[in-house]
Amino acid sequence: MRLLLDTTYLLPVIGISVKGLPRNAVIELIKRGHEILISEITLFELSAKGAKYIVLGTLTMERVLRGVRALLYDDRVSKIPAHDTAILLTAFKLRKVLSNFIDCLILSSAINRADVLVTEDKNILGLLNVKEFQELVQGLNPVFKVRRLKEVL
Repeated sequence: MRLLLDTTYLLPVIGISVKGLPRNAVIELIKRGHEILISEITLFELSAKGAKYIVLGTLTMERVLRGVRALLYDDRVSKIPAHDTAILLTAFKLRKVLSNFIDCLILSSAINRADVLVTEDKNILGLLNVKEFQELVQGLNPVFKVRRLKEVL
């Protein structure tokens, strides 16, 4: 199954643990035979989050760089360009129902290229009952699902 992962699951790669989520989630998904995808905007989001912790003194620049580069060059993780026309067009439509444009790009990448978006994001999960969102997904990728990590592990 093609899984696009939300940024949350990749934070441990740069040294940020997330309460309640296993640190090795990405490795476990790969071991189970899933194809892992991320949006290139996730690399930006990881860098921005890392920068916050660098300023606070809880992470080093080297740790964040090492993690971002590890993802960038890992062939087991496919990167989807955020500037792809279809992804941008879908993200523009999603902006009507989702206020964070980075989340729109991630969700759009998943709808256009994956079977499942794995996320814990309450705003994205809240879209599952929004008619406009359901219609958009039905028109682009009728088999697409949004799931939490515990539902795919």
